[in-house]
Amino acid sequence: MIWLKAADIVLTVLHIGLTLFNLTGWAFNRLKRIHLVTILLTLGSWVILGFFYGFGYCFLTDWHWDVKEELGEEGIPNSFIKYYLDILFNADIPADTVDVIAIIGLVFALAMTVIKNRDLIYRK
Repeated sequence: MIWLKAADIVLTVLHIGLTLFNLTGWAFNRLKRIHLVTILLTLGSWVILGFFYGFGYCFLTDWHWDVKEELGEEGIPNSFIKYYLDILFNADIPADTVDVIAIIGLVFALAMTVIKNRDLIYRK
């Protein structure tokens, strides 16, 4: 049981960190290549794995929710972002609204990381 609580904490920190890095990592030149990789992996999970499991599927969320369910938590939404925004704002934010926000954030971050990594495409 204690290892499940530890796993929940580790997955929470990792997930929040990755989400924040996906949104802002493009802004740091030293991290732009790593950011490109994490955005592409996230996009791949959402779209490619999403083809099999439903659009927006995140394997990290799936693992995390398995841990939370083992800890006895019930009624967990499909979205990690919704789960923590609901906690942060003490509200039940509509899932569709959170999905739109997440997609806008991902598209913006993807566009920014492509711009920041354009030297990979346009070598002089």
